[in-house]
Amino acid sequence: MNHKEQIEATGDNHFSKSIKTPLRADAFDKTDDEKITKIQHHFKMIMEEMGLDLTDDSLSGTPYRVAKMYVKELFYGLNPVNKPKLSTFENKYGYKKMLVEQYINIDSACEHHFLPIVGHAHIAYIPKDKVIGLSKINRLVDYYARRPQVQERLVLQILKDLQNVLDTEDVIVSVTAKHLCVSSRGIKDQSSFTTTLEYGGCFTESKTRNEFLKIIMQEKV
Repeated sequence: MNHKEQIEATGDNHFSKSIKTPLRADAFDKTDDEKITKIQHHFKMIMEEMGLDLTDDSLSGTPYRVAKMYVKELFYGLNPVNKPKLSTFENKYGYKKMLVEQYINIDSACEHHFLPIVGHAHIAYIPKDKVIGLSKINRLVDYYARRPQVQERLVLQILKDLQNVLDTEDVIVSVTAKHLCVSSRGIKDQSSFTTTLEYGGCFTESKTRNEFLKIIMQEKV
C-alpha cells in the first residue's frame, strides 16, 4: 500500500500518540515573520496551481493575508510563548461548591483537512485552596483551540492544564462542536455535531457529573 492509499484507508480516523500536539523539535526556530514569508510563497503556488489569476486586485494580497492569519490568528496557539498566564488566587471565601463556566467559544481547525471546528466548551471545577480568574479559563480554551486540532485531544489538553494549575483533579471539560470537514465535504452532513467529555476527581462519581450535565443543559442566559 503506497502513501496515498494509506491516507485514503485511514480516512478521518483519529490517531494520536499522546495529548501533546505533534510538533517538530525545530518548530520555533524561525520567527513569525519568517514563517509568514514562507507560507505566503507556498500558498501563492497553491492558488496558481488552481488556476487563479493573482494579478487580479481581489486576489493579489490573499497569499500574505492567509499566511498572516495562519501564524498570528488561526494557529497562534501552537507557540508556547503565546500561552496565557494562568494566575490563581487563594480561595479566601472557602468556596467548595461547583464553579461552572459555560458557552466558551471554540474556534479551531481540524488537523486532517484544516477546515473549521466551531462550537463551545463548558468547564467546571470544585475549588480547594486555589481559584482562577474566569477570563483565564476562556483564554486557555482559545489558546488550545487555536491550532490544528482533534476534539478528543482538545478536551484533554484543557483538562490537564486546569488540573495542574488549580492543584486538584476535580475538573470536568465538555466540548460540543460542528466540524466543517463533515458538513462541507465527505458525507456533507449539515446537522450533526460532536460532543467530547473528560473529567477527573469527584466528577468520576455519577452524582457530581450529572449535576454538571444538568447545569449545562439549561437554556442559555
